[in-house]
Amino acid sequence: MNIADLARPAEEVAPMLLGAVLTHEAPEGTVHVTITETEAYAGAADPASHAYRGRTPRNAVMFGPAGHLYVYRSHGLHWCANVVTGADGVATAVLLRAGRVTEGEDVARERRGAKVEGPRLARGPGNFCQALGITSEHNGTDLLAGGPLTLSEGEPVPAALIRIGPRVGVSKAHDWQHRFYLAGDPTVSAYRLSPRAEPSAGA
Repeated sequence: MNIADLARPAEEVAPMLLGAVLTHEAPEGTVHVTITETEAYAGAADPASHAYRGRTPRNAVMFGPAGHLYVYRSHGLHWCANVVTGADGVATAVLLRAGRVTEGEDVARERRGAKVEGPRLARGPGNFCQALGITSEHNGTDLLAGGPLTLSEGEPVPAALIRIGPRVGVSKAHDWQHRFYLAGDPTVSAYRLSPRAEPSAGA
């Protein structure tokens, strides 16, 4: 994975991230998660994007450079992680929705709970971050700089396994076909239409 791969529109990067590996080397142990589900958010052109109304202290990381991690709190409960994409100033990003823990399952389970089944350890954006130990302190991390939190290429994913569909749980632009996931993978989250979903013209 390199900066050229990520400095592209979010909807192009999102399927490319399937099969990529996010690794966090923390004091309690190292966890590797292979990404199985993503969602693209297109900045100022996307009503569902945090950057739709412009730059704020909260979303500043989204404005570049590509390859950094944008972390935010969802509903006051869970941390969610996005890979910043596109050119500087464009504010596009890819939400990491789900993944498969491929190393450090014992550490991930300590964070998620002893009774959580393997496929559910990193299923859903909040669980994804919890399994990896990602919090607000990782906001702005350069994933390509070789630090404790890194993004790397994994095994190539055959195009035939990639599915595309509407985004999960957002109220605006929910029917945009910006969700990408691996067909039949048990770690992928179930589709859920937000009860607050608004009519959308699509994209």
